Amino acid sequence: MFNVKRKPSVLGGTMIIAGTAIGAGMLALPTISAGMWIWYSLGLLVLTWFMMLLSSQALLEVNLYYHPGSSFHTLVLDNLGKFWNLVNGLSVAFVLYILIYAYVSGGGSMVVHISLVAFDYEPPKLLASLLFAILLSGCVWWSTYLVDRFSVVMIGGMALTFVFAMSGMLSEMKMSYLLDLNHDNNPYGIFVFVAFSTYLTSFCFHASVPSLVKYFGKEPKKINKCLVYGTLIAFVAYVIWNIACDGNIERSDFKNVIAAGGNGRHLVEAASLNLNGAFLLRMLEGFAFLAVSTSFLGAGLGLFDYMADLCGFDDSRLGRTKTLLVAFVPPIVAGMIHPDGFLLAIGWAGLAATIWSVIIPALLLRASRISRKELRQCTSNLALEHNFRVKGGSWTIYSLLIFGCVVGVCHILFVFNWLPMYK
Repeated sequence: MFNVKRKPSVLGGTMIIAGTAIGAGMLALPTISAGMWIWYSLGLLVLTWFMMLLSSQALLEVNLYYHPGSSFHTLVLDNLGKFWNLVNGLSVAFVLYILIYAYVSGGGSMVVHISLVAFDYEPPKLLASLLFAILLSGCVWWSTYLVDRFSVVMIGGMALTFVFAMSGMLSEMKMSYLLDLNHDNNPYGIFVFVAFSTYLTSFCFHASVPSLVKYFGKEPKKINKCLVYGTLIAFVAYVIWNIACDGNIERSDFKNVIAAGGNGRHLVEAASLNLNGAFLLRMLEGFAFLAVSTSFLGAGLGLFDYMADLCGFDDSRLGRTKTLLVAFVPPIVAGMIHPDGFLLAIGWAGLAATIWSVIIPALLLRASRISRKELRQCTSNLALEHNFRVKGGSWTIYSLLIFGCVVGVCHILFVFNWLPMYK
């Protein structure tokens, strides 16, 4: 049941990457972008997409030198030592746990809203969040292949609902909203720095890279296609989503969304005010729910494989059950205790994600290349090499380090209220 061999597909891998990225982070983008508005947000999207793709490719290059199934714990310990392994372990665990927590919170809100609309019944938020988390974590526990298949189906559903919802939102878009002609005297540029960490989190799928190496084996061309295609899907979806939201929600109205907690339900409610017809609204709600669900599956798979590697649990039924408990019980319990921390959780995840998805991949790439160079000087064994190498040479490493440091500093300044939030 757990070790059935099936040939993995680039489509399935692409959907895992796209599904991991497109989720709660996407729903947070228009809200965190409200201060800088549309032109700055589009520029920041391009920059963040490119840098996060580079860092994932750096991680892939290093990961290919190891046995499939090795994750961040093994890679960092072997290349960077115990100190960086501790830093990385805390960062990875924090990001993945807090993202799962955010998805439990956002998914629970969407389940309540959909149940109220469809059945005229409002279930308790805690019960809705618990059922949402148990169902999807059970899929991760079953197998990577099931996550693959579910991701393909859900991404298909997301594509359909996204097309219908965006067609409605774009047709109702007001240029005065999109261009902020009713300017409320708040500046734009300063809010770019506030949004850095949330944008980074929206492209944070790097825990899935070792999972893809484990799933595909040492097939760098196929895995790299999954990374490129998956991130491009996310990028295009984010561009359309930001334009649609900024064209339907007046900039000053985002203050109410932020004050209410900024989760998907509040954003959908604000965006729906200009939608004509119940069908388009249902499509928007369906898209938001599927986005959170696919993101839960992708991040959950990364957390599951990371904790299995860290704790040394095997792939048996008992081993996977132990991994399930360690990986999913803490964020689910946190979601029960504090169910409304969606936007705050996404922001905090960005700070730790900067370390393990940008800075550490750059350091890993540098250490790995130095190690390979030293080994080549001692032996002529061609088995030390594989046919995948990130483009850009040393510039890739230094640009990732600079980008990561800028994002980290901006988030710290924001935490200490030295950078303003749009309110």
